[in-house]
Amino acid sequence: MKRPRIGLALGSGSARGWAHIGVIRALRAHGIEPDVVAGTSIGALVGAAMVTDALEPFGDWVERLTWREVVGMLDVRFNGGLINGERLLDALESMIPERSIEDCGVPYGAVSTDLASGNEIWLREGSILAAVRASIALPGLFAPAERDGRWLVDGGLVNPVPVSLCRALGAEVVIAVDLNSDLLRRHAIPDPLSPVERDVSPSDEEEEGGGLWLRQLTRLLSRQGGKKRDIEWPSILEVVARSLNIMSIRITRSRMAGDPPDVLLSPRLAHIGLMEFHRAKEAIEAGREEVERSLAELDGLAGLGLNEHLPDA
Repeated sequence: MKRPRIGLALGSGSARGWAHIGVIRALRAHGIEPDVVAGTSIGALVGAAMVTDALEPFGDWVERLTWREVVGMLDVRFNGGLINGERLLDALESMIPERSIEDCGVPYGAVSTDLASGNEIWLREGSILAAVRASIALPGLFAPAERDGRWLVDGGLVNPVPVSLCRALGAEVVIAVDLNSDLLRRHAIPDPLSPVERDVSPSDEEEEGGGLWLRQLTRLLSRQGGKKRDIEWPSILEVVARSLNIMSIRITRSRMAGDPPDVLLSPRLAHIGLMEFHRAKEAIEAGREEVERSLAELDGLAGLGLNEHLPDA
């Protein structure tokens, strides 16, 4: 007998994506090691850490992230997006080794979107960090990435949970991770960037250079617009975050109806905001808990055992 090739499809979800780390750790703890990895947006980032054997140091790093450090990686500009992304890439290069996708020991692919045509783009060769940069370019927030004469933006616009790419890479059994399934249940979305005002003092910002301006911009974006008939207007970031959640949920449901995964993991992450990257410990724990809740379903897959895989023929 030959064991099935196990694919892991890691979905989009911005800061909620740190839950992928908890999912991977828990799967490994139960003897499930994916043979194929596909990721969209933050899923492409965590997947890149996994296939380059950098998941553990990368996970340790994100668990130590403070809000001040997150803000320090945001190089603000108004050309294509609020954030250029160069500082973020520099930080990632210190954690994830740069190599070509072809040289990774595990088949890997990232999903991006062609800004001109709207076509889904599968990035399966070349620089793995360049693929990640193209996949995480959330419209309006991160500047688009240029590749082969095309401007590429976040893959979550077209394929939030890349089951189809996982199968195209050779997976016979697909475990998918959907980070956004419970987001519409939340009654209120906290201002995603408001911790800046609590955690970063003016003196710290002045030392970092340009930080004071970033703080003022953050206050502007997060500010409530006043009241209409005793109802508070949502902030700009609340509107953007809620709209992205709705879009992602609807597209995910549509895509998975036509190509469902064999196991769907849906960590409970509604309490974590779009940009709350400093809450990694909570997200990672939510990912681990979801795997534990799904052990019976994982064990029930034909040819897939929790403690060990069937040997190759």
